[in-house]
Amino acid sequence: MSAVNAVREAGGAGVPRLMERLEERMAAITSGYGPELVRHAGDTIAAGGKRLRPLLVFLAAGVPPPETDGLVRAAVAVELVHSASLVHDDVLDGAALRRGRPSVVATGGRDQATATGDLLFARAFAELAGGGSGRAVGSLSRASTALARGELMQRADAWSPDVTVARYLERCRLKTGVLFRAACELGSIEGSGAVDALGSFGERIGIAFQILDDVLDVTGPPERTGKPRGTDLLDGTATLPLILARERDPEVAALDLGGVRTPAQALDVCERLATSGALQAARERALELVAEGKSMLPSLPRRQLDVLELVADGVVERYS
Repeated sequence: MSAVNAVREAGGAGVPRLMERLEERMAAITSGYGPELVRHAGDTIAAGGKRLRPLLVFLAAGVPPPETDGLVRAAVAVELVHSASLVHDDVLDGAALRRGRPSVVATGGRDQATATGDLLFARAFAELAGGGSGRAVGSLSRASTALARGELMQRADAWSPDVTVARYLERCRLKTGVLFRAACELGSIEGSGAVDALGSFGERIGIAFQILDDVLDVTGPPERTGKPRGTDLLDGTATLPLILARERDPEVAALDLGGVRTPAQALDVCERLATSGALQAARERALELVAEGKSMLPSLPRRQLDVLELVADGVVERYS
């Protein structure tokens, strides 16, 4: 059983019902905006993924979670913002694949992909506005702003030989951690009420998730990641494995990312990163963040704590 499926089962019978309502709602809300936008937005949503962020929304609300319309709206909003950010990332990167399938920018071009991402962002906030919670709108707004700041930081750092660990971690916080925080905040607003503590837990878990995703870009395999190994290298993106390897291996330290132009060259660099010990060091940093996140969990019912800790452990197990 996958880690996500184990969490869904531990969360009780209400979780699968809520996840089903989530899928139905997301499939419905993109209709009525013209055939091209509907097709691209629908394809983006149908591509799925683990739906980890909506799952966090539900579990932060309680175990079992309350099966309310407001909770479903919050989960839909978080997942739509995540999907929108991926579409926009692919526009900036010119990425041909997303989750092993042709990206919107590859099939529809930059203009349609940009419009698709805009639609998904707009529908996310329409969902929250329909729930009437100003606090929830504020939380997701901060996360969306952080996503934009993180993406600009990544653009600014492209092909740079001087990216520090601290700057990388801040980029991870902005691009990934803050949306995980928002997922936990939105769930707790609807349910448990432990907004700040669960938000801090979510942020740490999100940063760990991003670190391990960056490790997976180096280790692959493509059939698991949906993209060739070393895609970050080809994009000029300095991730933690590369930053740590630069500290350990003079050959990597002297590497000009601008010279890594083919998948074969990227694969050679991936092998060099693997032999440097940087991958294990990056995993250990992610484990530290998961432990920090778990230590921040507030006083909650034992069953809810157990399931949230299972989520945190599952972030690590996914990459083991």
